[in-house]
Amino acid sequence: MAKIEASLVRDLRERTGAGMMDCKKALNETNGDMEKAVEFLREKGLAAANKKAGRITSEGVVESYIHGNGRIGVLVEVNCETDFVAKTNEFRALCRDIAMQIAAANPQYIVRDEVPAHVIQHEKDILRAQAINEGKPEKIIDKMVEGRLEKFFADVCLMEQPFIREGDITVKEHIQSRVATTGENITVRRFVRYQMGEGLSKRTSEE
Repeated sequence: MAKIEASLVRDLRERTGAGMMDCKKALNETNGDMEKAVEFLREKGLAAANKKAGRITSEGVVESYIHGNGRIGVLVEVNCETDFVAKTNEFRALCRDIAMQIAAANPQYIVRDEVPAHVIQHEKDILRAQAINEGKPEKIIDKMVEGRLEKFFADVCLMEQPFIREGDITVKEHIQSRVATTGENITVRRFVRYQMGEGLSKRTSEE
């Protein structure tokens, strides 16, 4: 087994946020391959997150983020299991990341289960009409609609959006990596996003 340099362990820790011992183990398991070590930690984080998913989260913080000289503002409540974790820099950084994600990507829901049935049906109708107008064969339209519906969920659901700081993972996967390092379940409970002038009538030059 190749000797794992301390600098490589530090680099992996900075990239993933995982603990030093976990990073060292991941690099040992993957013979020092950084990309494979990242995947190893993500898989471990997913397993750890799934085990903790049912645990009660009654602590946490309400994080705020203002963007674009006050043109966009976000409030988001992120919950964890203990007040101790809620006060850590790591948890606050995660909350900040989530608030920035909401400001940048403008999700409408947290998870796809929140999307109303009539909204999904409306989107399916639009996607079906698009496929028909594209001249697609009837026998493949339903499959195409389902595939494009997944893209719709990735656009409107926070947890399924590509994470703005690391586009090859989703927001859910980013949160799961923090579940692995904090040892606690973490959930996004609610958020609100304000955009300056949203919903207001625009003044015309004649007025």
